[in-house]
Amino acid sequence: MSAIAGIYHTQHDTLDPDLGLSLMRQLERYPADEARGWQHPDVYLGCRAQWITPQSPAERLPYYDRERGLAITSDAIIDNRPELLEQLGVPSEDRESLPDSLLILLAYEKWGEQTPVHLLGDFAFMIWDERKRSLFGARDFSGNRTLYYYRGAGLFAFCTVIHPLLVLPGADRRLNEEWTSEFLAIHSRVDAADCFSTIYQSVQQLPPAHSMTVTGDKIAFSQYCTVEAPPTLRLRSNGDYEEAFREVFGRAVHDRLRTRLAVGANLSGGLDSGSVVSFAAAELRHRGQPLHTFSSYPVENFGEFSLGRRIADERPFIQETIDHVGNIEPSFLNFPDLSPYSEIDPWLDIMEMPYKFIENSYWLKGIYEQAQSKGIGVLLSGQRGNWSISWGPALDYQAKLLREFRWRSFYHEYKQYNRSMGADPRKVLQIVGRKAFPFLRNLRPGNAQQDVLPELINPDFARRTAVQEKLRQLQADDDPSTRTVYEIRRAHFTQPHIWNVNGTAATKTSLKYGVWDRDPTNDLRVIKFCLSVPEEQFVQDGVDRSLIRRAMQGRLPDKVRLNRKQRGVQGADGIFRMIPEWNSFLGELREMLSDARAVPFLNTAGLAQCLERLGSKPKTEYIYHSDFRLLTRGLVFYRFLKQLS
Repeated sequence: MSAIAGIYHTQHDTLDPDLGLSLMRQLERYPADEARGWQHPDVYLGCRAQWITPQSPAERLPYYDRERGLAITSDAIIDNRPELLEQLGVPSEDRESLPDSLLILLAYEKWGEQTPVHLLGDFAFMIWDERKRSLFGARDFSGNRTLYYYRGAGLFAFCTVIHPLLVLPGADRRLNEEWTSEFLAIHSRVDAADCFSTIYQSVQQLPPAHSMTVTGDKIAFSQYCTVEAPPTLRLRSNGDYEEAFREVFGRAVHDRLRTRLAVGANLSGGLDSGSVVSFAAAELRHRGQPLHTFSSYPVENFGEFSLGRRIADERPFIQETIDHVGNIEPSFLNFPDLSPYSEIDPWLDIMEMPYKFIENSYWLKGIYEQAQSKGIGVLLSGQRGNWSISWGPALDYQAKLLREFRWRSFYHEYKQYNRSMGADPRKVLQIVGRKAFPFLRNLRPGNAQQDVLPELINPDFARRTAVQEKLRQLQADDDPSTRTVYEIRRAHFTQPHIWNVNGTAATKTSLKYGVWDRDPTNDLRVIKFCLSVPEEQFVQDGVDRSLIRRAMQGRLPDKVRLNRKQRGVQGADGIFRMIPEWNSFLGELREMLSDARAVPFLNTAGLAQCLERLGSKPKTEYIYHSDFRLLTRGLVFYRFLKQLS
């Protein structure tokens, strides 16, 4: 794991050596085991490395291979090492010690610009090809590692993070209005639809699943990976699908345990993180190592408001998993001194831009701090599990059967669901009907107005940037009123911008705390497998998420594995935590609504109405209310503007 940086003089003049050193000085805020640079007459490469894998201590980055005329700096953990080592003909005695950066360099020598097609893992790298006098770089398929760049004053510069690039000649901190308008207009947690842009006009980024070649003052981009559904996998029985799932998912977990340090995992009370923990703990038991788990729960005296089938305190389910799986050293954490409001500035410092996950910000940061204190190198998660391993929404599947006029299958699933869940058949049919034909809800009198969400963006700013039309063309928001969940799922894998913010947060928190977030549910092999599995494997006999429930029999406790009536939710106590700061919070919101820096960007009239509805006294149940969400997102953006001033 590394923070990488570099500069290339596009006119091939001699490069000022102080420019590379200035980039590296900006990276000194991050802990590192080693910092090195490599200077060529017109190219500089740098790396501030954190040693995570067993091969890292012997890895020298940047690395220059004089014989091949290639130099590399990389931020990478490669997961398909055995296959690559075989394909590249690496001698058996060198395979265990060969660092990932040299594996990438050998792959480039063999495959050139097709190199990233052959790589699995989390990576961003740049290679200087001396013979071609060009730079080649790539970013992994879902953007788990970031790579930013700047062009100006005859220079091309790149870096893992943004702020070092802003000190280069010609760079400045002017806001990118296109990025800003998208950030404010998109309702979901996606930051922007344009994956080439950032919040700064001067700095751009390489999108996920893309490579770039820089030759002189020309840059060529290529999208090397698009995750489309493969041909449907046809196996003989349920048992065959379950075994195939365990094989591919077990390999993904195994490959993410490659670290010279301790291994940790986020653990909630659900299927995704529980499945990751189950496989990881079993593998580590064979190595004589424990798995450290980190679980958040609400602060003391938090009286849960009505969450329907959601629960805020998942400790009973978490403990069931811990007891059943074994080989776990758990940490239950509630971070009593943290709140969404208290952590705005720290997160802005980490992210270098506004963010939208304020409800979960405090416990995410708290877990990273605890993992760092325990010497964790790899922190496992299951963030993408809902769209991969635990896919299978029962009511949406019924809606799909209804749309396809598969009456017999629909009736069977509908009847079995109602029987097993004790559900009201009439209410279920109403829900399924709306899901089957979402456009019909807007045809009923009064419904269209009810479905309209308040807007965060200033209407004049939105019109000037034409952002709404752009987002409609890109289908950049997850809107269940116009798209089915199957269309939304497909977009999660085919549109790089949807997952970009997760990689941004993962990269920058890993650098700050020296802990690498790794998600087996986001493994490309796992995703392709899950996309190939027939839908009837994911929902069977009215049971949602059927494949993972069946496949994890014996590996997870039945209380967790078969739980269908309660699901955990994080951050429910966010407003409760803010009670001591509530007056300050309201005061800053009022300041935001009248500040000339914010008014051109924010819908101050609409936000004023949100603030009025929020009231003067904190209501803990408003934590997931759209008024609170819009106000806090506006506040994060406003705090960012104030920091720029």
